[in-house]
Amino acid sequence: MENAVSLHVDQVLLLLILIFGVGMFSGKLASWLKLPDVALFMIAGIVVGRGFHWVSETSTSFTNQFILIMGSALILFDGGRNIRLSGLRRVWVTIALLSVPGVLVTCAIVAVIAHWLLGLPWLLALLLGAIICSTDPATLIPVFKQVRIRTKVRETVESESAFNDATGSILTFSLLAAVLGTEHITIGAGIVRFAETALGGLAVGCVIGLVLTYITAHLKLGFLRDYATIAMIVTALGAYLAGEWLHVSGFMATFTAGLIWGNAGTFKLDMQDKLHEMSHFSENITVIMRMLIFILLGSQVDFAALWKYGWASLGIIVVFMFVARPLTVLICTLPDRRAKWTWNEIVFMFWVRETGVIPAALSGLAAGLGVPHSDIIASVTFMAVLLTIVFQASSTAWVARKLGLELKPGEAEPDGHA
Repeated sequence: MENAVSLHVDQVLLLLILIFGVGMFSGKLASWLKLPDVALFMIAGIVVGRGFHWVSETSTSFTNQFILIMGSALILFDGGRNIRLSGLRRVWVTIALLSVPGVLVTCAIVAVIAHWLLGLPWLLALLLGAIICSTDPATLIPVFKQVRIRTKVRETVESESAFNDATGSILTFSLLAAVLGTEHITIGAGIVRFAETALGGLAVGCVIGLVLTYITAHLKLGFLRDYATIAMIVTALGAYLAGEWLHVSGFMATFTAGLIWGNAGTFKLDMQDKLHEMSHFSENITVIMRMLIFILLGSQVDFAALWKYGWASLGIIVVFMFVARPLTVLICTLPDRRAKWTWNEIVFMFWVRETGVIPAALSGLAAGLGVPHSDIIASVTFMAVLLTIVFQASSTAWVARKLGLELKPGEAEPDGHA
């Protein structure tokens, strides 16, 4: 028994060393090629997994599931932490619409086309739509560090990506319960359950976020101030775990806790002296999580399923990118008169909708739970991640320049923009 445990520990350590080594090389190559690192991580995963068979971690293994859940929670927390509440006052209507109705619109369009092209039962088609309907803060935020665009547009897209990850996760887990038969869900019960899960996660995240932020950031009572970065990780994972124990959305809880942590100043708490330390630490943690999730995802690509369903998957993603996204953006931006969106800004949002960490993680979780046709879901998810990251994320700067949304060094924001 002792030898078996030791062997398993050695295998996990070797897996981590291999992923980090390959990940660092891939990240450097991505920087040279000016491509999003997650695209290279996925390709590296295919090479070391399906090519050389150095990585053979299955989607159902404890190690894989642990990495997916922990990585998703930390990335969502960081997405919330990077949102500034003060910048959302003018565009909150658009963000609210994109984050809930927008997710449902995208999910519905994907479900219809998946049912038609792949013959998936409606419940599984909706599950596929729920898995890939959210955008990716882990991909978008690094892209916007490379290209400076109008603040209003950047904060809207970043906020949408963080909020709709939580919404997509809640919708996915509700549908998973129905698919696996653990809950019988009608439309009315589904709406109620969705609201309970989301609002419950919001409440849990608020409580844990406020308590941990207070005892870390308060100038007199903040006895965890010297451990701010560790307290940040405890807040992220603690909020997720508390949400799961209380049967609400752990992902919404960790995102909300991150939102409170990142806006400590709004609650008269000050962490400016720890800002650089926390940002540097958080950036490294999210890079590590991206390496782990995407290299593992690449190593688990089922080429037989990809070949079998490739054309249908491509058709779904074409509709996803060029029909579902523009329609969703139009439905959610046109009613918001206060934001005064220009057509250039709206068209930019048509194009910027990378699929990434959370959909990849949810697809892996579905496979790990033994969901029927999970090979098809994984094939479409892989196609969505690869195509949106390779084509959309890599061309974001070019599209921003062509639409006149890029701000040159020293250039002020246009009048009327936040």
